[in-house]
Amino acid sequence: MEMNAKQFDYVLPNPPISPYSTEVGREIRAKAAALVPLLRKHAQEGEELGALAPESLKALSDIGAFKLTLPTDFGGHALGARDVVEIVTEFGRGDGAAGWMAFVAGGLRNILAFPDQAVNEIFADGRDWVGPLAAGASIFATKVGSARRVEGGWMVSGSWHFGSGCKHAKWIAVGVDYEVAPGHMGRAMAVLKAEQVKIIDNWHVMGMKATSSNSLTVTEEQFVPDHRFMDMADFPIRMDGTRKRFQGFASKFDGRGLMIMTNLTHMAIVLGMARGALESYIDMARKQQPFNLPYPRVAEMASTQVCAAKAYAMIKMAETTALCAADLLDRHATEGREVSEELEQATMMENVYAAHTLDNAVSILQLNIGSATAHESNPFQRFVRDIRVAMLHGAVRLEPTAEIFGRRMMGLAPFSMFAGGLPDRAA
Repeated sequence: MEMNAKQFDYVLPNPPISPYSTEVGREIRAKAAALVPLLRKHAQEGEELGALAPESLKALSDIGAFKLTLPTDFGGHALGARDVVEIVTEFGRGDGAAGWMAFVAGGLRNILAFPDQAVNEIFADGRDWVGPLAAGASIFATKVGSARRVEGGWMVSGSWHFGSGCKHAKWIAVGVDYEVAPGHMGRAMAVLKAEQVKIIDNWHVMGMKATSSNSLTVTEEQFVPDHRFMDMADFPIRMDGTRKRFQGFASKFDGRGLMIMTNLTHMAIVLGMARGALESYIDMARKQQPFNLPYPRVAEMASTQVCAAKAYAMIKMAETTALCAADLLDRHATEGREVSEELEQATMMENVYAAHTLDNAVSILQLNIGSATAHESNPFQRFVRDIRVAMLHGAVRLEPTAEIFGRRMMGLAPFSMFAGGLPDRAA
């Protein structure tokens, strides 16, 4: 069978469809695939801006990229894990930063844990917002801002890092430490209006440049009302409570399921970029002539064929891992089952290892095809840089993830964790 490189699959007369794939999800996936040329066209502009190019942002918004898991109560699609992974993979195939913005928008699920007053305020005019409605920064970090009690709320100050999507968001969620009782500090999440926060021009990095993951600061204390302030010790039970408060399939996931969904969305971006890199590799191989071997095209070199096939297998294995995990999550949600701590840690280990396999696959491709991948006009170099930066994220680092699950395998006492590889800062 002839391989359709653009869709990275074999052409089958009746391809199998997951029972958890929905018609709405498939429609959005098709629209996302159609956006790939536009996203690639404006990717370099986004890197120069340090945020998504306006054309990319609007195109993504128009097809519902920032409402994939939003409850239907607020005009969202409330899609499950299978649909989200397949859609976000297409965004990543076009531009990793575009996929990252869909990932950021998925963080709105954290806002849903707040009281109705906060949720209604934040989503009041969210239906027409272009881009992710809210961004988050340093909620689980070791160093966060601070808050002090005042009448009716809290005065918040400090600085926060990695505020992905901050240039596009209307609201900013940050982590703060505060005095729960004399001598006892607690961790909370506070949601500020974007105009209360200053964006620091410091996102000068090797990859994921268009994600606007800048640091943020509040130089003069800003007021946050009580309804937009939540102790992180209450967060897990409040997240579980969202299943009864909101409508749509995405609201059926338990707390651990939601954190695995976050991890899978991250992995889907990397999967899409790896696919895009292989497409670029095949395109170059079919057009270029070898430097030092007597073949008319690089594609005719045995080493090129072997490299492409190996990378394909690595990418396909990672894809299978992601889709199996997505179907497992959707099944748990459909049946109303809780995700156990052991299943969560095992799934995280599998996903993180698969994501690193994708990084390795792209590295193999680049070393094989050579210097043509270094040109700024070649999307391959951006995939290489963006994948590497995405894999530096604390939640997907291989060794810490392996230690968390490895302790369980050895029968040792587990670390105090929140979920999804995140530390329990409220402990």
